[in-house]
Amino acid sequence: MDPIRRTALESDFEFAFDAKRQALGPYIAARWGWDDDFQRNLHLGRWRERPWSIILQSATPVGTIAPWKVDGHLRIGEFYVFPAFQRSGIGSAVLQDVLGQADRDNEVVRLEHLKWNSVGELYGRHGFVLESANGTHCFMVRRPIGPLRCGCLTGRIGHNRTFTSKLDWHA
Repeated sequence: MDPIRRTALESDFEFAFDAKRQALGPYIAARWGWDDDFQRNLHLGRWRERPWSIILQSATPVGTIAPWKVDGHLRIGEFYVFPAFQRSGIGSAVLQDVLGQADRDNEVVRLEHLKWNSVGELYGRHGFVLESANGTHCFMVRRPIGPLRCGCLTGRIGHNRTFTSKLDWHA
């Protein structure tokens, strides 16, 4: 069964913070150490300003994600899956759902991750490319995939013109 998302409730705050602590905490601790008070305050600010969702797998909460529209694009943040549920296809399924809607809405999607976090490989598999970077973060972007780039191998488009997967036009 594919994971589903539900809108986060105020009562989900501690769950969401624990998801961050477990999924992202080791990467933060590797560079700066984990300061629980600092991270809780940072988390609270993001909790208040972003539309969080809880990721459920078979009714079990397994992570969080917060997609929101800003400056003419969709931004994905707070994407945390508990380590026990990572590498099981949950992150890919959630991304496919969010990105599918972005494609239907013709929206660019942006996100960021710590340079030393291997999650960038997951994002790359879903069409994100590096847009820029600084000393600590990779900033990635994914352009919408239109109907001619969605895996169609061959087809016919009006006026007796056909296209192939290379998007070569033939009369």
